[in-house]
Amino acid sequence: MRMSSLFLRTLRDDPADAEVASHRLLVRAGYVRRAAPGVYSWLPLGYRVLRKVEQVVREEMERIGAQEVHFPALVPREPYEATGRWAEYGDNVFRLQDRKRQDYLLAPTHEEMFTLLVKDLYSSYKDLPLSLFQIQTKYRDEARPRAGLLRGREFVMKDSYSFDVDDAGLEQSYQQHRAAYLRLFERLGLDVVVVAAVSGAMGGSASEEFLHPSPAGEDTYVRCTSCDYAANVEAVTTRPPAAVALDGLPAAHVEDTPDTPTIQSLVDHANAAFPREDRPWQASDTLKNVLVVLRHPDGTREPLAVGVPGDREVDAKRLQAAVEPAEVEAFTEADFAAHPGLAKGYIGPGALGSAGSTGIRYLLDPRVVVGSAWLTGADRRGHHVFDLVAGRDFPAAGTDGSDGTVEAAEVRDGDPCPVCEAGTLESARGIEMGHVFQLGRKYAEALDLKVLDQDGKQVVVTMGSYGVGVSRAVAAIAESGHDDAGLVWPAEISPADVHLVVAGKDADVAAGAEALAARLDAAGLDVVLDDRKASVGVKFKDAELVGIPTIVVAGKRFAEGFVEVKDRRTGEREDVALDDLPARLGVA
Repeated sequence: MRMSSLFLRTLRDDPADAEVASHRLLVRAGYVRRAAPGVYSWLPLGYRVLRKVEQVVREEMERIGAQEVHFPALVPREPYEATGRWAEYGDNVFRLQDRKRQDYLLAPTHEEMFTLLVKDLYSSYKDLPLSLFQIQTKYRDEARPRAGLLRGREFVMKDSYSFDVDDAGLEQSYQQHRAAYLRLFERLGLDVVVVAAVSGAMGGSASEEFLHPSPAGEDTYVRCTSCDYAANVEAVTTRPPAAVALDGLPAAHVEDTPDTPTIQSLVDHANAAFPREDRPWQASDTLKNVLVVLRHPDGTREPLAVGVPGDREVDAKRLQAAVEPAEVEAFTEADFAAHPGLAKGYIGPGALGSAGSTGIRYLLDPRVVVGSAWLTGADRRGHHVFDLVAGRDFPAAGTDGSDGTVEAAEVRDGDPCPVCEAGTLESARGIEMGHVFQLGRKYAEALDLKVLDQDGKQVVVTMGSYGVGVSRAVAAIAESGHDDAGLVWPAEISPADVHLVVAGKDADVAAGAEALAARLDAAGLDVVLDDRKASVGVKFKDAELVGIPTIVVAGKRFAEGFVEVKDRRTGEREDVALDDLPARLGVA
């Protein structure tokens, strides 16, 4: 690949819309170009990297016996309607109609198509287990595409699906895919943490995410300081405190608390006007009731109240994960006007729940256990109720009469581990690189995928679903593999093995470098030859920006039979004799 004719233009300035290092460097180094918000064109060097990532993924899928297929990106409405996902996806997919007004979508994922294909061809337990995969472009109408390839509207994904007769077979297929993912991410040079995750609109009984630790990641996860527990923050469960006996607890009493619509103002007033004997009032003593609206896939809007301890905020992502496929919207002034029984700033359990004056569904944090006493709204402006006891004065979380519990409160560093007694939780951010699901029979039942078992009876097939972000992997590797000068690619996915720089204008050096490039090429190495009529400084800067792991410079000592070899990853340089260069580069 000659730089003089390679379709490549490097940039000295960062693109104006670049938020993270991978976005900035992939554009500057000439790997991708923005076509539209969240949509990118791949240039020759970038496309070579993408294809090499695909090949690593392909090899590891084939290693576990998965077979490659390829589905259309344009898929009909009917299969997705049969599983309910045509409506569930809401505004998150691209929908269109053909000239006959038939509905289609640009597929965000292909569970339905895989299921129907297997149903069309297989009918016996003897055909199973089966694993199929594809590497294909997917489409999701992200409301706010950002960070270049990390969060786009069009992206390349590997999705695979396992088909088994029973749950034991599903578990084996799941573990095979899980192990394959660990191998492929190791080959790509990506550190990953495997965390428990929520299944969301995919459904299924269990799922795990493979997160690459990175400040640029959109996912927050936690790990225990003592045991091996790790989970996406959306999947973290709360270890509730022990219930308290109701006998002897003080009676609830309503007090005048003017101008206390916030938790802090309420705590300050309570400490001034109603001091406790044992300790000061704290925000954790209060019960905060947050109102939102759920917009369901069919367009209906449902008000929802969430009760959490007052020292915690409602985490929007955790709440969204808990109520999918509905979408969470703000509770507006118009919504308050439609529910005059709500005293804004002073809302308490009395107005909420199926037995409350407003009938608004009321979900409680798991910490609101039987016997816990709270300071909360009295449903009258300027008034709060003290010593309101869960399980006595209103239904406690998860008890008879309650509307249920919800894991929506923010998770904090130092929170107790939900699994072990000794550890606490520590948080970090990560990029989601892969996600595996034990789907079970959701899609097979919806689309009637059955086979005859050993007894001749029809059984519903059980499925697993497994995704890897292929184009996202390119960005994640760039995010973790760069320095101040530019990109630094791992050898296995670098667009070339050697970046050969012709330093100087001497015709003999140029001719010798051409011959050297041909020799290395013949030995099986991919070579980028910088034969441009540019200054040496420009060539060196571009070599470091492009990030090929080995830079060879044909310069001042070339006539003596030496070149300089620089390791882009470590910065180490050494002069190497031309005769020794192939061996130094790992070829004969």
